[in-house]
Amino acid sequence: MFDLVPFRKNVNSILPRSDYFDQMVNSFFNDDWMNFANAMHQKSFQVDVKENDDTVVIEADLPGIKKDSIELTYDNNYLTISARRDDSKETKEENFMRRERYYGEFRRSFYLDNVDHEKIKAKFDNGVLAITIPKETPQRFNKKIAID
Repeated sequence: MFDLVPFRKNVNSILPRSDYFDQMVNSFFNDDWMNFANAMHQKSFQVDVKENDDTVVIEADLPGIKKDSIELTYDNNYLTISARRDDSKETKEENFMRRERYYGEFRRSFYLDNVDHEKIKAKFDNGVLAITIPKETPQRFNKKIAID
């Protein structure tokens, strides 16, 4: 008597045209490509912006960044958060097979209108930068203009 062997697709056989396309797409979107795409996305930092009746609160996640490497500026109604991360260390005796830690400068800007820029406060604790921006009531003018 003979044994039944389940059918297996012969990987060495000639593939139909649609299988070549599937292989090309799968090889393009393999794990290394997705890790590269995720690393490119993580070049910035995540931010939450909350608005209350009298303040705007911005919380930025900056893990692994030192307080001295963060710069906060307000110019022409734009609040800009800049941070620098430098994880690179020159080590000649180690041979890295893969390196996922990165370094660089990150910057995000936010347009803020009708805020009291003199009273902006910032606090950095456990990798989270919390910025409290008091709102300013816009001045409204009601003036009758004479026509000549």
